[in-house]
Amino acid sequence: MADTSWASTPAVRRSMQSNRSRDTKPELALRRALHAMGLRYRVCAKPLPDIRMTADIVFRPARVAVEVRGCFWHGCPEHYRQPSGNREYWTAKIARNMARDEKNAKALDEAGWLLIPVWEHEDVPITAASIASVVRRRRDAQG
Repeated sequence: MADTSWASTPAVRRSMQSNRSRDTKPELALRRALHAMGLRYRVCAKPLPDIRMTADIVFRPARVAVEVRGCFWHGCPEHYRQPSGNREYWTAKIARNMARDEKNAKALDEAGWLLIPVWEHEDVPITAASIASVVRRRRDAQG
């Protein structure tokens, strides 16, 4: 019995399988900018042990987690567009991703953490400065 694929063509399948789940270009650029500002962090770490989530960048003492979100995979309000092939599958997949993002943000908030979602298209220096400000403020507030 042959496995049915979510991909509309073998080429689409190869393309999707080659997508990285970590160390993407936007994530690396943000990490470099944060590091240059003197911030230290964990990469691809679980902020909370009891939820099934790894954040791209985690500042444990400040209780700040950063997720660098791809516009397609997380349904960016500015840039997401429906794929032309296998529309039903992808609509459901993106909806599940968005629901999971919301659930994780709520769980972190309830545990005293701040989740900062960063879209892949955002300006890196501005975003890094904003994150640095939040991390320092929260770290200083915790003494």
